[in-house]
Amino acid sequence: MVRNATRATIARHGQQGTPSTGGQLIKMLGVGLATVLVGALGIGAWLFIDLSSTYTADAVELSGDAPPAFAELTVGANILVAGTDICEPEYAEFFGDRCANPEDGVRSDVLMLVNISAPPRRVTVISFPRDLLVDIPSCTNANGNETSPQYRQMLNSAFSLGGLDCSVQTIEQLTGVDVQYAASINWGGVIDVTNAIGGVDVCLATPMRDADSTIDLPAGIHSLEGAQALAFLRARKSTANGSDLDRIGNQQLYMSSLVKKVTSEQVLSNPSTLLTLARTILSAIDPSTSLTNPVTLVQMGLALKDIPLSDYVFVQYPVADAPDNPNRLIPITDAATQLFAALAANEPLVLAGEGDVPVPETPDPTVPATEAPVDGAAVLPPAITGTTGEAEGCATGQVR
Repeated sequence: MVRNATRATIARHGQQGTPSTGGQLIKMLGVGLATVLVGALGIGAWLFIDLSSTYTADAVELSGDAPPAFAELTVGANILVAGTDICEPEYAEFFGDRCANPEDGVRSDVLMLVNISAPPRRVTVISFPRDLLVDIPSCTNANGNETSPQYRQMLNSAFSLGGLDCSVQTIEQLTGVDVQYAASINWGGVIDVTNAIGGVDVCLATPMRDADSTIDLPAGIHSLEGAQALAFLRARKSTANGSDLDRIGNQQLYMSSLVKKVTSEQVLSNPSTLLTLARTILSAIDPSTSLTNPVTLVQMGLALKDIPLSDYVFVQYPVADAPDNPNRLIPITDAATQLFAALAANEPLVLAGEGDVPVPETPDPTVPATEAPVDGAAVLPPAITGTTGEAEGCATGQVR
């Protein structure tokens, strides 16, 4: 999995066109569901029967063969999480013009791949920027018709073309991994989850103010709940460089804090909080049919319960500015290959520069062993940035 609160400098993609309010919001939706799936989904699995009609009502069948039981996945499991900008009446007030036209359709502007490794268990959450140019395979749309393959299209258009299954097929084609499970979450999901656990602490090194997202916070530590958490996670113009990739970095700090909260005694030892959280999780997401088996949820919960915070890692898929369009991104293929090779080998991941420990090609015998990376760890290239569940860091923003 991947670690580091110090993000290396890569293409910042700071000159994008301004995304829609709905597009900005999608980021936080993916954040919430990915983290909840990683940190708490198994906790509430016993409620499945009680909420099965709600949880399974819109379950999506994924292409390909059904996966074996979770416990039998010797190479680990992959869950794709998609945020959708459905304009629910109770939340429409937060999203301005995006909800003014009901014919705009449903979009997914951020995808996150949650990798749960085989034993010894580790968790990596990989964020994919919405403006990443990818090839999209032929998919089946909502009307049951086959779409034509698409070339060099924005990643978020896969969901518009063929829903959750099309997003899964696109990520499988891009990464070469098998995605066994998937889920989508709407705007209200993260609002409800943050409220259910009593807020998430976020540190701001500088003030952040952004009229588009409605964020308006001074420097310091803030416990964010509901719409305020949503505003922080969708803010782009008030990030350090006003870029979409900076926004992902801030979201990763939020996810780290959310994992700490979800796995803390404050939540785990409070039956009332657990009950509320479990009900919220199961009500907020639309899963793939492969993720509706209560046994699978229980097995995931048992697999995750003893993972240390240091082995929860949040990383951004490596990208660079597209040479022909500064508002679009392209994969850094070599770096991505190293990432997924390390995941396949179930190696602990260390981001370049983590802990300011140099990694020379020939080990320096004068360097104490305690300062070297963990034996067998994969030191990833600087193009891969992220943080861990145990990292402490502050978001840097600006007033716009």
